[in-house]
Amino acid sequence: MSTATRLPVPPSERSLTDARRSSPASALFALVLWACLAIAVVFLFFLLFTILRDGLARFGPELITAQPSKITPETAGVESAFYGTLWVMGVTAALALPLGIAAAIYLEEYADPRRWWNRLIELNIQNLAAVPAVIYGILALAFVVRGPVSIGAVLLAGGIALALLILPVIIITTREALRSVPREIRDGSLALGATQWQTTWKQVLPSAVPGIATGSILALSRAIGEAAPLILVGATTFVTFNPDGVLSRYTTMPVQIYNLIPQPGVAFRDLAYAAILLLIIMLLAMNAVAIWLRNRYRRNW
Repeated sequence: MSTATRLPVPPSERSLTDARRSSPASALFALVLWACLAIAVVFLFFLLFTILRDGLARFGPELITAQPSKITPETAGVESAFYGTLWVMGVTAALALPLGIAAAIYLEEYADPRRWWNRLIELNIQNLAAVPAVIYGILALAFVVRGPVSIGAVLLAGGIALALLILPVIIITTREALRSVPREIRDGSLALGATQWQTTWKQVLPSAVPGIATGSILALSRAIGEAAPLILVGATTFVTFNPDGVLSRYTTMPVQIYNLIPQPGVAFRDLAYAAILLLIIMLLAMNAVAIWLRNRYRRNW
């Protein structure tokens, strides 16, 4: 009785993975990646250390209760820029959120992907999300500040420019949130006799609220730090009064910082660092709210 010849056993996937990881090329590539990460972290901590070291001396309640001044920078603040930022972000949210969410609902729930115009809209939205911010400032300058609308260099123009900037991001993130809702929920609602709008309004949107809120807040966090489009549409660099409406002159925190940095003197520099620290705190607060909303209302299907 002859014994069967045993075939060589091929190495397992785990062994292949370990072999690849232990190769010199893989080790060198991992080392380069860790080195790049370490350099980025070192620069980040150095930047944060510099901001904290020079900004904490001027950071306090008077920072947002005193107006800017070129004569007495030791006692000046950024009150007009702080309230201007709040006004601009309010206008941006009021314009971008309804339009972006409505556009995402249409594209995801109603639009026929076989139609060429719907595919063209989707392609343009994806491309617009990568357009530099200054292009939106030029667009708002040509059509809103001047041109057909011609409302002038007022706060509303700045809100429109930033709304155009974050609109593609809101549409994309809202569509992703809607896609995360299982198809069975839609089918079950429609099977029970609900219309498509009732299904979208009562079932899909409430389930997608965490993703929509998170994406919207992160998009607004991007807009709050933009200076280039606002400079083009008339956010003046030195304003000593708070805006009182959407047709008022205004400035924002990034524009104020941009104006303070080149000013001579230690007092201007310390004020700029304090304003940067205030802006970072505002950004961290918005990001913290986005993370809380995502964790609080996240659903596991």
